Amino acid sequence: MMECMTLLGFGACAPDSEFRASLPFPAGDIDRGVMPAALRRRASQAMLMAFSAADVACKRAGRPPSGLPSVFASVAGEIQVTDRLCIELAKPDGVVSPTAFHNSVHNTTAGYWGIAHHCTRPSTALAAGHDTFAMALLEAWCQLACHGGELLLVCYDERWPAYLAPPMGAPAFASAMVLGAGSVAGGLASIGRPQPGLSARLPDNLAALAAHQPAAAIPLLAQVAAAGKNQEIPVSMAFGGWRVSLISYTFEVTDEEQ
Repeated sequence: MMECMTLLGFGACAPDSEFRASLPFPAGDIDRGVMPAALRRRASQAMLMAFSAADVACKRAGRPPSGLPSVFASVAGEIQVTDRLCIELAKPDGVVSPTAFHNSVHNTTAGYWGIAHHCTRPSTALAAGHDTFAMALLEAWCQLACHGGELLLVCYDERWPAYLAPPMGAPAFASAMVLGAGSVAGGLASIGRPQPGLSARLPDNLAALAAHQPAAAIPLLAQVAAAGKNQEIPVSMAFGGWRVSLISYTFEVTDEEQ
């Protein structure tokens, strides 16, 4: 039985500079260079954020993207594209762009990631409302417990249209983790199996972020960066909540990441 999964590397992307500066761990702006030009022309903010965070996570872990199975999790996926499609369909003479329709599905980012990196490993795309990050961790746990090895977990949500469930998706954010089955040498932290229920409440500022950005891994990454002692971290505040046990090791920020 797998006792833990090991965090081998992580990345984060926040386009809002003020929000990015407030985070207790290194995060970058969108890096358009991580996506081939042919795909970049069709890319949404969600896709660019996910790619940017995932690229950093793979580099920090020292793992090639082409060799990793992946789990992509997002509450709303391509919400801006979907919103524009719905507006167009409501018009008497509305014309739907084939490219926009192609990019409206929930696994768009997962598919483009595989194309960009020539990755033929299995990929999963999921959404679970306010439990999205918790269910993404649980999916990662199940895959690693069954198959072993390592995988890439990417969680992201772009800013929603202002009139749809405000302030969901604010601020836009993406995070990515390379996770290994069991204890792996050189890891940043050990993460236990996600469990239902809460053992602690988040501080007000983190609780608000968790409510607005359910796919965000901010509380967990903040504790990893703090290299705190073994403790339980809430990963969903919805209904009864979800939690994971976390043991953080030494985490160093390079001069380039400061």
